[in-house]
Amino acid sequence: MKTLTVIGAGIAGLTCAIYAQRSGIKTTILEKAGGPGGVSTSWKRKGYTFEGGIHWLIGSRPGLPLYDVWTETGALCANNPVFYKDPVYTLIDGNTVLELPRSTKQMQKALGAFSPVDKAALAVLRFHVWCFTFFHTPILDLAGLKVKHPRRFSLSEFLKMGPAVLLTPYLMSFSAGRYIKRFRNPHIRRLLEAVVDPRINALSLIYTLSAFDDGDGGYPEGGSLRMSQNMADTFTSLGGQIMYHTAATGVRETSNGVSVLTEGGSLQSDAVVISSDARTAIDKLFPEPLETRWAKRLRSKLHTAQCMFVALGIKADLSDCPRCMHIVLKRPLEAGGLRFETLTVNNYAREDDYAPEGCTTLTCILPGASYHYWKAVREEGLYKQRKQEVIADFISRIEEELPQTHGQVEATDLATPLTWERYCDTFEGSYMSDWLPWHFNANAPIRFRPGIFFTGQRTAFSGGLPVAAETGRRTAQILCKSLGVEFVSRPEPKEI
Repeated sequence: MKTLTVIGAGIAGLTCAIYAQRSGIKTTILEKAGGPGGVSTSWKRKGYTFEGGIHWLIGSRPGLPLYDVWTETGALCANNPVFYKDPVYTLIDGNTVLELPRSTKQMQKALGAFSPVDKAALAVLRFHVWCFTFFHTPILDLAGLKVKHPRRFSLSEFLKMGPAVLLTPYLMSFSAGRYIKRFRNPHIRRLLEAVVDPRINALSLIYTLSAFDDGDGGYPEGGSLRMSQNMADTFTSLGGQIMYHTAATGVRETSNGVSVLTEGGSLQSDAVVISSDARTAIDKLFPEPLETRWAKRLRSKLHTAQCMFVALGIKADLSDCPRCMHIVLKRPLEAGGLRFETLTVNNYAREDDYAPEGCTTLTCILPGASYHYWKAVREEGLYKQRKQEVIADFISRIEEELPQTHGQVEATDLATPLTWERYCDTFEGSYMSDWLPWHFNANAPIRFRPGIFFTGQRTAFSGGLPVAAETGRRTAQILCKSLGVEFVSRPEPKEI
């Protein structure tokens, strides 16, 4: 039996490992942390669950190609039904409350009534979203690979994606923020800024709105923790092994395969898949930092997506507040060397088991490059102090906007890019690569050398969970082809 070692139990690593194990390759995952999920994770503080990973899941609607991957890997199953929030965002600016419906038809009608001067721009937005109605992440089989359950991709499916393909270069040529500026009403501009970071390209905005309009982008019950644990359970049920609290410290080619070094020894196998951050791996896992052409490009052409993550446990029931509030602040918040005039706050008051009875978990992502700020603060010995200052300032802004929370905060946490660097070895503490206008980040090749493979966020453009799942599956197929193994995507139906 062929053997495989996977470095990292994130979503890409789990996806690859599940398909490899199901295809008859004896697979072991080495995971630095104490549980699965990688960057897509959640954690608990004083009885509150802080969701640090999923906020919506692309491919969560049945019938989509990516949905098949989520079900084949066990990520979505009976214990985590998907909820589709509607509206997806609610703008709160003083006494003004404005909702963003899932349906672009409803959005055009509601926002057009709110701001008649923007009716033409809303019609263009709806047309752009419509162009992406049939555009979905394709899940294809590798040419020349023996596949037990081959996927079909018809010509008609390809032709349906034609409008999106034609529109893509245009939307990639400028930022989401520039696209949003065509709207004259400031409240509509603020509302749309909640969907994606305005710095990234406009394609991301339209694609996300299209997913919502198509009935995709739901939230699985139990969030990141349950979804990643489902995948880990699927893997181990197939006979795979996960070694938690085991960090890979090196990768070495040997005469009979590949050896992965750990602090406690080494693990020999026919192949290794590096699903940890490739940008970090090229400097740390090999005998010398890699100096190939693609490695040099990865060092020089990479724009990292960074954020701070603030979470509060509130001793109050906020179920009467919207699920996702985009709040325009009376006083800007300064954190990590950045300035924020709005906060996008996720409210988990309606979610089961996210907080003690009658209480609420609130979380907020503060996007932007703050890694070097926090690194400098740590070197000055002020890291914990600055974190507490940010938390205190954040609480004061929330109490101003939601008076019912005043004096009711009983649990807090702040994750910075240094947090993700420490737990996941991600470069500059980033969770993916930024997709800026007309910028293609350099990527690592999936098949680097015979027996050494990469997968995950730095092997394909864009990022997020869809890239993790798609590259994990594709890596498993490339691996199977190189080892001469038939690729098996799903179990055979049980006989009744």
